[in-house]
Order: sequence, then structure tokens, then C-alpha cells
Amino acid sequence: MNISVELTFSPLQDDFENHIINFIKNLRASGLTILENPLSTQVFGEYVKVMQVLNMEIETAFELMDKGLLFMKIVKSDRSNYEPHF
Repeated sequence: MNISVELTFSPLQDDFENHIINFIKNLRASGLTILENPLSTQVFGEYVKVMQVLNMEIETAFELMDKGLLFMKIVKSDRSNYEPHF
């Protein structure tokens, strides 16, 4: 089963940029399909693999910062090729 995940990672501290950059670089290194925009990072792939990677990378990111939050949306389908029809 393929999924699409949208993540908005927000460290709540002054040095937030490095935490976000490291989180995204680690996701890129996973071999999953990653799309980025100014507001979120999207991850696409097989459910078990995506969730394994996210579990590990979210835990690592949370351990490296004092305070933060992560918004996550999961869609049951691979939306990586989505194009608007209007």
C-alpha cells in the first residue's frame, strides 16, 4: 500500500533552521520520493518503509531539539504525480 505524507516541522527555538535542514537532508537520504515547498515537506512511498523512516527521523529530530512540533497528514495513495486539472 502506498501513502503520501505531508510534514510541517517546527522547532520552537531560535536555532530552528539547522534542525529543519538536517531533518530534510535525512529524509532525502532515505531513498523515498521527497518533494519540498516553502511550507511543508512531502514524502511518498510504501507504507511500511515510509513509516519506518519517519519513526526514526522524527525521533532523532526531537532528541536534538529542546521544543518543537510536527504536523503530519497521511493520504492512502501515492500523490507524487498530482497535477491540477484547472
